[in-house]
Amino acid sequence: MKEFTKGWLEKARSDLEVAKDMFKLGKYDYAAFWCQQAAEKALKALQIEREGKFDKIHDLSLLSTKLKAPPEIIAICRELTMAYTYTRYPDVSEKNPEMRQISKEFIAKAEDVLSWTRKNL
Repeated sequence: MKEFTKGWLEKARSDLEVAKDMFKLGKYDYAAFWCQQAAEKALKALQIEREGKFDKIHDLSLLSTKLKAPPEIIAICRELTMAYTYTRYPDVSEKNPEMRQISKEFIAKAEDVLSWTRKNL
């Protein structure tokens, strides 16, 4: 594995830990955001390993499709991409009474993306 890839994969793991920490603190919108970041960095690690570079985009469904991920990973990525946008705006995330459950599910989904990525490195 390339050193550059290892750095991105380590950042992905670290971002997932931050997501879990934010969940424990009750910061559910932050937890969801860091799940998206973890998945993005993991996918970019795989892209770096395969192509020697990464696309400067935040659309996880596009990245996962380009990497020929299975349909279930692409579906997860489509959901996690939304966290990049809606968790950044207080009028959306703070008023959503389901943010605890959403962020809990996002943590599991980000773990799935990281697991798939590691298997394909």
